[in-house]
Order: sequence, then C-alpha cells, then structure tokens
Amino acid sequence: MEHAVAPAARRWFATALIALGVALATAGCSPAVPMDAAVDASSPDCAAVTVRLPDVLASGTSAEQAERETNAQATGAWGSPASVLLRCGVEAPGPTTDRCVSVDGVDWVIDESDEPRYRFTTYGRTPAVEVLVDNDVVSGTTVIAELSPAVAVIPATGECTTTGTSIEDAIG
Repeated sequence: MEHAVAPAARRWFATALIALGVALATAGCSPAVPMDAAVDASSPDCAAVTVRLPDVLASGTSAEQAERETNAQATGAWGSPASVLLRCGVEAPGPTTDRCVSVDGVDWVIDESDEPRYRFTTYGRTPAVEVLVDNDVVSGTTVIAELSPAVAVIPATGECTTTGTSIEDAIG
C-alpha cells in the first residue's frame, strides 16, 4: 500500500531543500577574513566602533569595497580580496616623526614604510584603531574619511602637534 504525502508537506519539503541548497551555495562564496584580535579588542569603545563601521567603502579609484566577515573581535575588512583591514584595540602610538593628519577631528599617524600599503593608526585615542589600506586598490584618503566618523566615538585624549599636511598631500 502506498502512503500518500499531502501536497502541503511536499511543498514545505521542497521549499526547505531549496533554502538549504541556497544557504550551502552562498556559504562558501566569501569566507571570513582571518585576522588577529588586538590586545584591547574587548574594550567597550571598540564595540562602539565596530557597530558603526560602514557596510561599503567607496574606493575613489575603482569599485566599491563591500564589508567582509572577519574571524576576530573588533575587526573589519572590506573588498574581495580584502584591500582594507581594521583592528580596534591596538596599542596607542607614542611620539613619532611619521606624518600625522587630522580627518574629521580624528588624528591618524601614517606609516608609509610598505608603500603602496599604508598603515593608519589613530593618535590620541585609547584604545587605538589601526587601518591597513592597499592604496593600489582603494584610496587611503577615501577610506580614512569614511572610517573617521566610526572611530570618533573613542574619546580623544591628545592630538598630533603637526597636522598641517592634508591627507591628500600625505599619501598622494
């Protein structure tokens, strides 16, 4: 004797199979970007930064950079492959002779030693935020301008003494 399956049960089962297939197919499209959490990543200030990070960064030089999932607390990544990496909770930089620019009230020290990959680290904010930018893919100027509002939630306790250089002049 055959068992009859109700049409509603068949539709539910078919819908569930389709949903599972879609979930499995899209799960492997964009794996999490592997990153290491910074020492002070568990700071409430880092949590405040993380929830304010933009979903997309306009690159200024090419296509927009979509946010990617990361595997570490208080981090962010954009682009595929990732061209912008952010870590909150890094050690605040001390006095330096590296260039420092102010963008929307946030001071950033620029490490150009691995050009065209630039490291921007907030100055005068604890915990500090570090942003690595591949300037061949995305404009560091644009990235820092778009991330500064999120980072500004960390109270400033100091500032660079020489911020006369504009960010455009600093990284071309």
